[in-house]
Amino acid sequence: MIQDTHWLPQPPDLAPGLLAFVSEAGSLTERLLATGHRFGVQVLSQGASQANPDELALLALPADSLLYARHVLLTLDDTPVVYARSIARLDCPIWQPILDRGSRSLGLTLFGGLPQLQRGPLHYQQLGPSHPLHQACASDSTSLTARRCRFVLEQAPLVVCELFLPALEDFT
Repeated sequence: MIQDTHWLPQPPDLAPGLLAFVSEAGSLTERLLATGHRFGVQVLSQGASQANPDELALLALPADSLLYARHVLLTLDDTPVVYARSIARLDCPIWQPILDRGSRSLGLTLFGGLPQLQRGPLHYQQLGPSHPLHQACASDSTSLTARRCRFVLEQAPLVVCELFLPALEDFT
């Protein structure tokens, strides 16, 4: 079992509407679609990326490793509501074709398109401005609620981390 220090097994105290999104056990994409607002995926970048220190153990990588990352914004009515980073080993032939999907949501594939997929538990953290993921989403909030989950397909791990942006509260 991979230890997830600093990431907790339960979400922080949040308003009930926001908590429903953050603690969604199924597809976050489906939860966002259910709002009735226009859903979109905006790809920010994809390809080789430096691993953050708290990601190394999840992919069994040594320090200073590069990994394969897909960074996207999930939007409702063209408003960014979630920043997501999906990561796999740089040389992984399993996840790269799955992540190379343009503006199609990864969530719909992870929650229905891969029956042999193994999913680990969700973990949560409040990320401050010094965390690399907080910096990457360019939010001016002092703290962002984040969750992440580790998936395994054919013994290859994928980690999806989602940061919930303040604008999501306008849609809850």
